[in-house]
Amino acid sequence: MIDFVGKKHWFFLISGILIVIGIVSLVISQIQFGAPLQLGTDFIGGTSMTLHFSPPVDQEQLRQEFTNLGYPEAMIQGSGDDFLIRIREISFQERQDLLEGVETSLGSEVIVRDYDTVSPHIATETARNALIAVIVAAVAMMLYIVWAFRRMPSPFHWGTCAVIALIHDVLIIVGIFSLLGLLAGVAVDAMFITGLLAVVGYSINNTVVIFDRIRENVSRQIKPDFAATINDSLIETLGRCLNTALTTLFVLLALFLFGGATIQYFVLVLLFGVIIGTYSSVCISSQLLVVWEKREWRALLPFAKKSA
Repeated sequence: MIDFVGKKHWFFLISGILIVIGIVSLVISQIQFGAPLQLGTDFIGGTSMTLHFSPPVDQEQLRQEFTNLGYPEAMIQGSGDDFLIRIREISFQERQDLLEGVETSLGSEVIVRDYDTVSPHIATETARNALIAVIVAAVAMMLYIVWAFRRMPSPFHWGTCAVIALIHDVLIIVGIFSLLGLLAGVAVDAMFITGLLAVVGYSINNTVVIFDRIRENVSRQIKPDFAATINDSLIETLGRCLNTALTTLFVLLALFLFGGATIQYFVLVLLFGVIIGTYSSVCISSQLLVVWEKREWRALLPFAKKSA
């Protein structure tokens, strides 16, 4: 038997530390770059392209060559034969001149695997729509859970706890990518938002499965104490949650390693999201339900159990 509920203050402490680290990273990034995240062309406009080199070239040589050709701001990610490159918005002719210059200087054939140009106006609209999409998804999921658990006492508590867990997931993932932006120059694009919404859906699915088992056990009155009922429900659904997470992680890891530079960061969002979403479903959303139902607000504070 694992006492998940009894360790809830530790779970809250771990989550709090991760969120604080992420917020600090967001603030530093805002001060240093003028934005909480390193933004890709989808959000600030410009040109992005995935280039394949045969034979492979060195990243530093490629970066120097872009500087020599008049693109010192170029963001280059990848290694070996595939590179994801982001630069200011350029025309078709400028692209041709750039590729010819790179081929001539590096002595390597360049194949354009992917090419995209976004104007600043469209980029601003994309950023606004992305934020709206995340908010609408969170509200819709809360309303669904409130409706699904309408026969339970205080169904609004169930929906609110699930949404708080989703916000927890989003904050940690955004914090991770802010750190990656500071340390490795990782930029987020529209695929990042797509991955974030996929993570939200995955996390809420796990949460609903656990909440449904809690509802069944409460109806059957298997334990007189609500916290004990939740702990038993967590243990009963733990195997299902871990098996689903592991099988998903195996596929995502294969995609991350062999899927190429174009989808690498999208898959990275999903990798972090599956891990964090599984953790929040088991260790955060249900524990919040216990805290709210039993009014144990001190459990939200570090070491509150010992000091009580």
